Amino acid sequence: MMAPREDTPPATAGAATGGAAATGPDASTGRRDGLRPPSWLAGSFLLPALLLLGFLVVYPIVYTVVRSFLDSSGGFTTSNYTGIFEGHGNLLAVRNTAIWVVVAPTLVTIVGLLFAVLTERIRWATAFKLVVFMPMAISFLASGVIFRLVYEQDPDKGVANAAMVAVHDAFSAETAYPGAGPRAGAAQPLRAEGGAVVTARPVTAGSTALLPLLRVKPEYLPAKPVPARAAAPPGPGRITGTVWFDFTRGGGGRPNAVDPSEAGLPGVRVQAVRDGKVVASATTRDDGTFTLAKVPAGPVTLRLPAGNFTAAYGGAEWLGDTLITPAIIGAYLWVWSGFAMVLIAAGLAAIPRDALEAARVDGATEWQVFRRVTIPLLSPVLVVVLVTLVINVLKVFDLVFVIGGGDPNAGVLALQMWTESFGGGNDQGAGSAIAVLLFLLVLPAMLFNIRRLRRERK
Repeated sequence: MMAPREDTPPATAGAATGGAAATGPDASTGRRDGLRPPSWLAGSFLLPALLLLGFLVVYPIVYTVVRSFLDSSGGFTTSNYTGIFEGHGNLLAVRNTAIWVVVAPTLVTIVGLLFAVLTERIRWATAFKLVVFMPMAISFLASGVIFRLVYEQDPDKGVANAAMVAVHDAFSAETAYPGAGPRAGAAQPLRAEGGAVVTARPVTAGSTALLPLLRVKPEYLPAKPVPARAAAPPGPGRITGTVWFDFTRGGGGRPNAVDPSEAGLPGVRVQAVRDGKVVASATTRDDGTFTLAKVPAGPVTLRLPAGNFTAAYGGAEWLGDTLITPAIIGAYLWVWSGFAMVLIAAGLAAIPRDALEAARVDGATEWQVFRRVTIPLLSPVLVVVLVTLVINVLKVFDLVFVIGGGDPNAGVLALQMWTESFGGGNDQGAGSAIAVLLFLLVLPAMLFNIRRLRRERK
């Protein structure tokens, strides 16, 4: 019988089953080695964390589920769940939440992708990324206050409408005098008709018309008004005239006659109409005079269209019934684009440059490289950003609450949950049912993320 060699370790059961068995219990003695604490000691260390987790996470979830089946008197009911899809306010919240889930994450991901790709090609990429990412440092409450001011209806206060009015005025020089109109009475040269102002008697080519207006508000008069004057004598086939503010400051003056101290109204559109068709048109000068050229023979009616008397363009009603949800999504886009850009930029940096250069060498254009190489290689990062944003938008509350100001047209499920529980509804059962529904909606996204992380680890 051969003696065992001293440099050869004795064969054990643990050696046959790998390194993990080296820290397991000794097969001969039944005791654990010193590298692994006993289970009772590990459990005692984990117990405080488990108790805290149960108190802060598990208990609220269980209690919310139980509370969602209780009515206001404490009796069992399932109407809290069916009530989510009943009533105008709840249905608006469900609809708006669906819009948020579909639109907001998609827009943020696309904008973040564009920013990430474009910043790779500019010189001041770091400064640009800093500016785009800066809104992430602001709370939703502060962002809501900022965009509440941005969306002010008055162009003198709201930046959004100020920009729209500036662009509109750059392409349109229309002047309007809201509230202005003719003098009342049967023997007046003008009369109101369907929002417009027309001459009471027909006018023919070769004549001059006087078109006096009243009730022109001072804020709509020119900053430096030009005194009105009588129109020049008309030539053949022409009609001349004057549109002016027939009001003399300090009293005096003659009705329906141009006085030297009365102001002309520039920018007023004048049309010659016959049988409902416009046969000639003109716009008044600074002194209120106008000339209609190429007027066909025969009587026509002079008309000042209703557009002369409607309010000037003041931009969009951002916080109205129609645009309020897109407007709030725009604020969300402003806050979260930096987050998406940073994650996608990190993914772009990890893409092997050999693949991009190989595609360019093969003759692919930059758009083809972006669409067929960059996007497929970035798809895991894009999915992470998209799923994260879906989870986030299901919880959006404060931005909607501050910008919407409690408008039910802007409501989402998270806001409706608060309204039902504490914001006047005082029905914790209905609010708990909405909370459970939100949890169930978030759960698939969470499970998807967990499965994806496990696949990446493998």
